[in-house]
Amino acid sequence: MNSPHAPKVAGNDPSLPSPTQTADPVPGPVPPPLTDANSGVQDRLASWVSDLTTLHELTERLVRTGTLDEALRELLRAGAALVGARRGLVALEPADGLGPVTTVGLGLGHADLGQIETIPRGSASAGHLLDGLPEPGGERRADVTHPDIAGEADLDPRHREVAARLGFAASYAVPLDPFRTTPCTAPGLTAIPSPAPDADGSGTGSPAGAGDRPAPGAPGTASAPGTGHGRDGVSAAAPPGIAAAMGAGGPSGRLGGAAWLYDEPAEPGERQRHLVGLYCQYAAAHIARLIELSRARAAVATVQEELLPTRLPRVPGVRLAVRHHPGPHGGGDWYDALPLPDGALGLSVGGVTGSGPSAVVAMGRLRASLRAYAVMEGEDPVAVLSDLELLLRLTEPARSATALFAYCEPGTRKVVLAGAGHCPPLLTGERRTEFVETTLSAPLGMLSCWEAPSVEIEPSSGETLLFYSDGLLHRTGEPMDRAFTRLHTAAASAPKGVRGDPDAFADHVLRTVLPDGPAAPVGRPSEDGTEDLVLLVAHFD
Repeated sequence: MNSPHAPKVAGNDPSLPSPTQTADPVPGPVPPPLTDANSGVQDRLASWVSDLTTLHELTERLVRTGTLDEALRELLRAGAALVGARRGLVALEPADGLGPVTTVGLGLGHADLGQIETIPRGSASAGHLLDGLPEPGGERRADVTHPDIAGEADLDPRHREVAARLGFAASYAVPLDPFRTTPCTAPGLTAIPSPAPDADGSGTGSPAGAGDRPAPGAPGTASAPGTGHGRDGVSAAAPPGIAAAMGAGGPSGRLGGAAWLYDEPAEPGERQRHLVGLYCQYAAAHIARLIELSRARAAVATVQEELLPTRLPRVPGVRLAVRHHPGPHGGGDWYDALPLPDGALGLSVGGVTGSGPSAVVAMGRLRASLRAYAVMEGEDPVAVLSDLELLLRLTEPARSATALFAYCEPGTRKVVLAGAGHCPPLLTGERRTEFVETTLSAPLGMLSCWEAPSVEIEPSSGETLLFYSDGLLHRTGEPMDRAFTRLHTAAASAPKGVRGDPDAFADHVLRTVLPDGPAAPVGRPSEDGTEDLVLLVAHFD
């Protein structure tokens, strides 16, 4: 019976015999013993690596935030972990005065934030930073510390009163300023001298006095890469391109201030201040980009709202309601309700391809043109859309659009419709709920000559006609056939008390089709959830 062999291990072959004797060691210098000085440097370098790892993890979580509110809340959570606090607040007030102005709290309710806002700005930590008040020496404060609020004799009484009421005994605040120069060397370490310029002026040569400089890791010479100070007062710790991005029309200067509150008298140590200062500088750059993005989106949304009707007309025999939820990128969907001669009413919905400011402007031009064509020949919806298609091909050759126009005579309850690639309207009442097929036709601008037949319907008294954009269907996150079924079911299941009120009916349809709200798709995540949503309801008395 053979004896079992020892398992093989990488780098070890058991078949080779062990040496019978060991050779003498090669003569050479004996490494010096580890001294206390070297051990201290290694400990500091290990601490420095740990700090960089922490900052890397926190900034990665920060850059994943896509909205301003998410970024501010992540800033508060990360800062609280760095300084060892439990509660905090960030006051956003950009120095350029263009907003947005807001206050977000961590572990603080609206009432708590309201009480903190009653503290005079010169005494409150965040307010002191927002006003840029100087220290007694005349320099602007890099941070504000109140280690023992109850024991500070020169503190404003209102500050002490609010702190006692909310149960915090100390606070620490830092500004949010992308251009603020942060002390960037870790405790006990100094910065490496700046490189001396080469003969060609490139500045890539060895640092001045490099021949006399101690080896890396010696006390007084090590520093974190990328944590030195840049030129013009901008810290080199800032991500590349911040200065250029901030100088190109973005918000500049101080954006606000963040303060963290301690339950007991305390203050962060030097290392904690260093870390939170670096983190807040990165956070300020990210927040500045989100501020600029929110301003651009708000401007597009304002223009889009101004291009749509500010109010719906009152026409005897029909009552109207509308729900409009623009997408975050600004879409080209529109709706309109226009009084026409002889008591008639023109209703239209549509949308142009694309998103952003250019789509919004194109939408405004088409809607204004459609109103003019409706006044001239509104009783013939096909002629209205034909004229609109000709205008689109001449003025917007690179775009296409969908449109639906209805000429309504409320007195006789007669409706004539024509559609161009748009979703069919839905006619619903107590006895029927059915889609009005406007015949299959191409969108405007897709064919060299567009034309489609019109459709005539006669809604009964108490019935409702729904016009909508495809964004309502896309935001369900389901295939189009299921989305149409969902809309049909929502209209058919409306309670009797809701059917007579167009506003209540519109809310019922939205709640049923989009139970989670119009902000996101119900099912699978999809970019379709960012499209415009339009729902126009016409109830015939």
